[in-house]
Amino acid sequence: MTKRRNSPQKKEHEETTARDLTNTDTCKRSEPVFRIMIIRILARDKNRLDSLSTEIKEVKNSQNEIKDAITELQSQVDAAAARMDEVEHRISNRADKLIENNEAEKKREMKAKEDNLTIREISDSLKRNNIRIIGVPEEEEREIGVEGLCEQIIAGNFPNLGKDTDIKTQEAQRTLIRVNKNQPSTRHIIVKFTKYSGKERIMIAAREEKSLTYKGTQIRFAEHLSTETWQARKEWEDIFNVLKQKSKQPRRMLYPARLSFKIEEEIKSFLDRGAWV
Repeated sequence: MTKRRNSPQKKEHEETTARDLTNTDTCKRSEPVFRIMIIRILARDKNRLDSLSTEIKEVKNSQNEIKDAITELQSQVDAAAARMDEVEHRISNRADKLIENNEAEKKREMKAKEDNLTIREISDSLKRNNIRIIGVPEEEEREIGVEGLCEQIIAGNFPNLGKDTDIKTQEAQRTLIRVNKNQPSTRHIIVKFTKYSGKERIMIAAREEKSLTYKGTQIRFAEHLSTETWQARKEWEDIFNVLKQKSKQPRRMLYPARLSFKIEEEIKSFLDRGAWV
């Protein structure tokens, strides 16, 4: 904004005219001279008014420019705030989606775990009457068959159970593949009994015997369980030992992998180790 400045001569002339008009007796002036003086004063005031009006317009224009700048800045701030709100909304939506996905994944994992547990229980229940005999040399069943071989092994190691009517084999066979391909070992024999009670009597007798043999070869009797169930049994061992140390009277591992013990005259049993901890 530029401000007009009057020249010193013009300013001095205007001040002189006004001073003369004030100090001079107007009655002594002729009418033409008086009119000229009035016209000069009015012209001077008009110029001042015009200059002042111009300055006011310039100030107003400056104010308008400032207002426009403030309005534009406010618009930019509002736009930035709107973008931030949109970004926050997107982040919130993505976070919610991530939580939903995590929850869905957890549900799928839980469902898969439950399904696997159900399949494992069904598989173990089908093997409930089975015993795995380990260490019997190959080809021993060539003449008498696998079932006849199992009857000989049971009769030789448990003579007191020979006349037990509950102990009857339903079928017996060698496993299709060796348990460990990297180590030379005989294939296991899987024996299925007609009754679970007969199978349990054999297992109890096998635990009581210090040594089981067949023709001088050391053999072992074991439950016929899935790998997952054997792993579950191993996971119970530390808790089993703690209960034993604290005299909680741990009873035994129930089939297929359930820990059972007596506490406060009540028998407790757990299938899942997670339910214990």
